[in-house]
Amino acid sequence: MQRHLTPEDIAQYNQDGVIFISQAVEQEWVIRMQAVIDAQLNKPSKWANDANPGQKTNRLFTDRYQWHENPEINAYLFKSGVARLAGQAMQSNQVRFYFDHLLVKEPGTTAPTPWHQDVPYWPFMGKQICSVWLALTDVTIEQSAMEFVRGSHADGRYYRPELFGERENHPGSWATAGGGEKVPDIESDRESFDIVGWDMKAGDAVLFSAWTLHWAPGNSSPTQRRAAISTRWLGDDAIWFPHDGADPTVTQKDVAVQPGDLARDDKVFPLVWQR
Repeated sequence: MQRHLTPEDIAQYNQDGVIFISQAVEQEWVIRMQAVIDAQLNKPSKWANDANPGQKTNRLFTDRYQWHENPEINAYLFKSGVARLAGQAMQSNQVRFYFDHLLVKEPGTTAPTPWHQDVPYWPFMGKQICSVWLALTDVTIEQSAMEFVRGSHADGRYYRPELFGERENHPGSWATAGGGEKVPDIESDRESFDIVGWDMKAGDAVLFSAWTLHWAPGNSSPTQRRAAISTRWLGDDAIWFPHDGADPTVTQKDVAVQPGDLARDDKVFPLVWQR
């Protein structure tokens, strides 16, 4: 049985820019994606961001764009039902896939995920762009669950990209070329922002707009890994918009659309769900 969003869920997404979905997928997918995490940690791809390679503690690790090579991730995209959840939340007639993103903070990882919004990192523009972040381990807010500035998707602001796990020779240094205003120092003035987050069980998800400000603290647990898979989705109004500071993994040479066109390239951004 696959999850569907209720009208109340959709209204909350429109208002807040984020919703919590308990047990968003069947547990089979959690188990399969946990195995993918273990495999990628042991053999990262060329797209990995690995701040402390090979270590069991204090390791911030991400890997991306594995859906072409990894049949398990491919199956998750097309069969788990997450694309339908994205489409229902965005009230989109169709949903196309952008990329998969594995995120791990091993026990004792000090590095936070900085406050940011996603859209400046990506070569798209539009309001119907979102992520479904699926917890693959239990996680509390104190131990690196995500938090969001509620309603920030609707304030019309475009923020300059931040680096994740800043260090020399950072694989994401392309982001520093991006424009936009500086993200405010939310952590030093939390009372001035409407911050929301949830303790999560493996299989729970947060679904949020690419315009919503969000972050996650470091993983303070001495024993518990924090792992997730986030999938990125494009709705009806998503426009191909390459720009300085956008992720260079997919560029103009890879797509059959031109800047300003709807992102309807069936090979690069496959159609996964439609009404």
